[in-house]
Amino acid sequence: MNTNKTAINPYLPSWEYIPDGEPYVFDGRVYVYGSHDIYDGHVFCLGDYVCYSAPVDDLGDWRYEGVIYPKTSDPLNKNGRMCLYAPDVTKGPDGRYYLYYVLDKVSVVSVAVCDTPAGRYEFLGYVHYKDGTKLGDRKGDEPQFDPGVLTEGDRAYLYTGFCPRGDKSRTGSYMVVLGPDMLTIEEEPVLIAPGIENPDKFGFDGHEFFEAPSIRKRGELYYFIYSSIWMHELCYAVSESPAGPFEFKGTIISNADIGISTYKEADVPGNFGGNNHGSIIEIGTKWYIFYHRHTNGTWYSRQGCAEPITFEADGTIPQVEITTQGLNGEPLTGEGEHMAYTVCNIMIDKQALYIGEPGNPTVKERLDDGMEYPQAFIAGIKNNTILGFKYFNCMGINAFEIKTRGYGDGVFELRTDLNKEAIGKIQVHNDNEWTSYETDIELPDGVYPIYITFKGNSSSLQLLSFSLINRSNK
Repeated sequence: MNTNKTAINPYLPSWEYIPDGEPYVFDGRVYVYGSHDIYDGHVFCLGDYVCYSAPVDDLGDWRYEGVIYPKTSDPLNKNGRMCLYAPDVTKGPDGRYYLYYVLDKVSVVSVAVCDTPAGRYEFLGYVHYKDGTKLGDRKGDEPQFDPGVLTEGDRAYLYTGFCPRGDKSRTGSYMVVLGPDMLTIEEEPVLIAPGIENPDKFGFDGHEFFEAPSIRKRGELYYFIYSSIWMHELCYAVSESPAGPFEFKGTIISNADIGISTYKEADVPGNFGGNNHGSIIEIGTKWYIFYHRHTNGTWYSRQGCAEPITFEADGTIPQVEITTQGLNGEPLTGEGEHMAYTVCNIMIDKQALYIGEPGNPTVKERLDDGMEYPQAFIAGIKNNTILGFKYFNCMGINAFEIKTRGYGDGVFELRTDLNKEAIGKIQVHNDNEWTSYETDIELPDGVYPIYITFKGNSSSLQLLSFSLINRSNK
């Protein structure tokens, strides 16, 4: 009997906020390490580091591993007033696991260590030169940020950097080589990718390094994954050496779907984008890109998502579309109820590239009396809001249902193509509680995206779920 759970985006529970995902496979399980946002938080990364893992053959069955590193573990943060920014983990030459991270108010790289992938990590020390000076403290060092690390033999390659517009003191992402103690720098910093203020672009023009360096190896090639100056896109560069030179190759994913032209124009956002951070990983025989999306209409409540990727014969990676199906790797079963928080496209009349104005449609959550966990839904739905979900294998579907609540008078329209007429319409009215509405539809068997558009007046309209129904099975 197959007991596998269906993998979707976001891949973790709807109430969990683990952005900046760095995935690794250890001993038959996928572990994801990231920073830890709090729902409705006022800044990034307010939580302790936690970890989730899943069997490599069941990417819908994520297990909470608990807190692996409290923010107060660092000697510089005993009072917990600083946040733990995006970390990375690597298995060292001694077989132990090393956690690299930066606190939000200092510019040095901290290191913790553990005997197991998801046990309690213990503070080890700070990355430093042979004379003991911390990386980031020496004159001429650029402030440290977003460490990414790769271990080969008894050497570890550490990549860091943060290069916003207007800061000419920051020139790009740099790499240093660490010795077997995983702390001491054996080779001086080397520039890997230029930032926007670096006059030398080295072929990265238009996609200069911003943040989120991550390093992976596939075959004989090293892939440097990073967030470009546009923030919403994860780009990559390739080299035959971990020290470079790296050649810019393209964009793997955009959390606004910029560059995707299958359902819209390539330069039109398919979602409200924001900063992005993630990496690629081989799980079984397939490769994936992990990234994150934004919820609650803010920058500070981010959730992990993932998509399958492919490689061309020359090692390049075609850009992939953001979807609901995510790690499932194939269209979801259409028949049944689908939760609205799995939305991958949110579009309005005046679509913004980045997190929009207050009141725009977004995924929210609420914990009501009697609930063990918060309930997630889409709020802020207004006239001409388009909600997209992808993709579904629809067999024998002949009815469509939605669950809504809030003040809204109008019609929800169902489409499988934004350029075609609606195949179903449902009139809704003001409802204080979740209320179901249903209509007949004609939908030939096949694989489809689902687009739900609201037309009407609304001040607080919300969507909990939609259902694709085969009446003969009811």
